Amino acid sequence: MLRAIPAILSIALAIFALADCVQTQDDEVRGLPKWAWIVLIVLIPWVGPITWLLVGKDRTDGTGRGPGRGGPRRSGPIAPDEDPDFLRKLDEDIRRERREKERLRKEQEAREDQQRSESPEDPPSA
Repeated sequence: MLRAIPAILSIALAIFALADCVQTQDDEVRGLPKWAWIVLIVLIPWVGPITWLLVGKDRTDGTGRGPGRGGPRRSGPIAPDEDPDFLRKLDEDIRRERREKERLRKEQEAREDQQRSESPEDPPSA
């Protein structure tokens, strides 16, 4: 059983590297054509897969920096709570609503004060 572990690890590494190579776009493959990398991974155990993982694939994000360095890696839409424009608009809407409520409250108070001042005061009871 202990003798089978290196063989199993070699097969697993080859399968992983082969799947990664096949799924990689042609413009991200470095050094050799993709078909040559596939042959190398399949025919030379350990060396082929490890070489592919270390050298064969361009793992930068297009800016010359490696993955995890710099700004966000994805270019698609971001969640609303991460979008600065959305958050700014939401904040402006909340402030506008508060100002409107405050304005309505002051108008209501002004109307009540005006009604109090226009209504005759209760005559004192005799």
